[in-house]
Amino acid sequence: MSLTTLTIGQLIEQQANNFPDYEAAVYPEKEIRWSYKQFNEEVDRVAKGFMALGIEKGDHVAIWSDNKPEWLASQFATGKMGAVLVTVNTSYQAQELDYLLKQSESSTLILAESFKGTSYIDIVKELIPDLAEQEKGNIQSGRFPHLKNIIVLSDERYAGCYTWDDVVEASHQVSDDALTKQLASLDANDVINMQYTSGTTGFPKGVMLSHYNIVNNGKQIAESMNLSEQDRLCIPVPFFHCFGCVLGTLAAVSKAATMVVVEQFEPEKVLQAVSDENCTALHGVPTMFIAELNHPNFNDYDLSHLRTGIMAGSNCPIDVMNDVMEKMGASEITITYGQTESSPAITQTTTDDPIERKVSTVGKPHPNVEVKIVEPGTNREVGPNEPGELCTRGYHVMQGYYNNEEETRNTIDPDGWLHTGDIAEIDEEGYVKITGRIKDMVIRGGENIYPREIEEFLIQHDDVLDVQVVGVPDAKYGEELIAWTIVKDDSTLTEEELKNYCRGHIAYHKVPRYIQFTDEYPMTASGKVQKFKLRKQAENLLANE
Repeated sequence: MSLTTLTIGQLIEQQANNFPDYEAAVYPEKEIRWSYKQFNEEVDRVAKGFMALGIEKGDHVAIWSDNKPEWLASQFATGKMGAVLVTVNTSYQAQELDYLLKQSESSTLILAESFKGTSYIDIVKELIPDLAEQEKGNIQSGRFPHLKNIIVLSDERYAGCYTWDDVVEASHQVSDDALTKQLASLDANDVINMQYTSGTTGFPKGVMLSHYNIVNNGKQIAESMNLSEQDRLCIPVPFFHCFGCVLGTLAAVSKAATMVVVEQFEPEKVLQAVSDENCTALHGVPTMFIAELNHPNFNDYDLSHLRTGIMAGSNCPIDVMNDVMEKMGASEITITYGQTESSPAITQTTTDDPIERKVSTVGKPHPNVEVKIVEPGTNREVGPNEPGELCTRGYHVMQGYYNNEEETRNTIDPDGWLHTGDIAEIDEEGYVKITGRIKDMVIRGGENIYPREIEEFLIQHDDVLDVQVVGVPDAKYGEELIAWTIVKDDSTLTEEELKNYCRGHIAYHKVPRYIQFTDEYPMTASGKVQKFKLRKQAENLLANE
C-alpha cells in the first residue's frame, strides 16, 4: 500500500468529486441519506460554523455524544478547518469529564443532552454552576480556563450554550474562500484527533493522532477488508473510540463506501439496519455479535448481503466465529489488533484467512508497519513462537501524549518503536498471537480500564483503608473487575454500599462487578502488592461460588 498525504478534509473532497451521487452516510433511525456531494456540503457548513464561532486551527474541540449525525459531520468538519477533535467516552461521568476538559485544554465542548439515563447537561451545570449567567461563546470558568464554547445537540435552548442550529446558521458569516484557504493551510502531519486512553500509569492520557496517522490506517483497514464504493458498512460501534472513527468512518470514506450508522448499539437495530440497507460489512466486538446471533428475532432479518467486517476488542470463541461466518454470512470477516497509540490497527487477518487463523491469531502486520517481539524490559528480539513484548514502528505511531512528555518517552523509544505493553509471539508465517499484557489494564467488552484510576476513586471512601483492583475472566465481557478492599476498623461497609458509591460518579463499566473484603494482600519482599496473586485468588474464589 502506498501512503497518502491527504488530510481528512482533502479526502472527503476527493470522494465528493469522484463519487458525488454515491451514498456516503445513512441514518436509518433518522431517515437521513447523504450522498458524498451532500455530505461534503454539510461538512463545509459545519466547518464554516466552527470558524464563525472563533474556533481556530489547532484548537481542541471535545465531543461527548453517541453516534449522531452531528458527530460524523464534526469529525470531517474539524478535518477541514484544522481544529483537533477530542473524543469523549459516552460513559463518562462528572469526575472523568472534569479531568478530560482540564487536561485537553479544550476550547469547545459539543454534547448530547443525555445518554442512557445520564444527563450530560446536568453534569456540565454541576461543573460550571454559573453557566446560565455566562455569555455563550465567551464562557469564563476558573475551573476550565480554556473553555469558551458549549454546543448542545438539542432543539431546546440552554443559557450560555449554542444549539447545533446556531452553528449551522453562523456558517453564513464565513466565505467559501476562507474555508478553502484554511483547508489548504493544513498539513498531513498536523494533529487532528485526540483520544483518551488508559496506559501503564496514572489517569487517561490524550493520544495525539495526525491526518497521516489515521487516514492511512483507515485506508489500510479498508484494503484488508477489500472494501470499495460498492460496499455498505454498518457501524454500531461508538465513534468516540478508534473502532468507530477510524476502522469505521475513515475506512469507509477512504474507499467511498456507504456508512450505515446505528446511533446506540441495540442488537435488533443492527440486524434491522443490515437487512434494510443491504449492508455488506459489519463491525463489532464479540459481545455485540453474540447478542445479534442470540436475538429471538434473528431469523426475521435478511443478512444475505453480508460479506465482511471487523471483529476486535477481545478474543472470539471459535463457535461464535463459525456462526458469524455461516449464520450471518460474513464469511470474509476480519480480526484486527492494535491500540489507540497506533492509530489503532497494527495487524489484521485477511478476508480469506482460514477460521483457525481468525480465532487463534490477530493476523499479520499491515504493510508499512514494522513489528518486533522483544524480551520485556530490553531490546533483545526473541525467536519465532517465543513470547515477548510487541513493539511496532511506522506511519501509524502516534505523535505522543498531550502535555505528557515523560509518558511519551516511556512509550516510544528513541528509535521510534512504540512499546505496546502486550505480550505476543509471531509464528514462522508471520501471524501474531496476543498472549497477555505486561500492564495491569483490564479490557471489559472492548473498553480499556486502568485499575489505578478506580483505586484512586475508591480510596476516597471514608471506610476504605486500601483497595486493589484486578481483572478476572468473564464469559460475556472477556474480563470483569474485582476490588480487593481493606476497610478501617469497626467499619460496617457492605459490597452494595461500595458499589452505590461508584454509581453515577465513575463510568458504569468501571464499577467493580465483585467486591471482596480482605485483611491483607500478597506482597513482595520489597513491599509491593503482587497483583497476579490477587487475580489467581479471585479466579479460585469465583470458581468455587
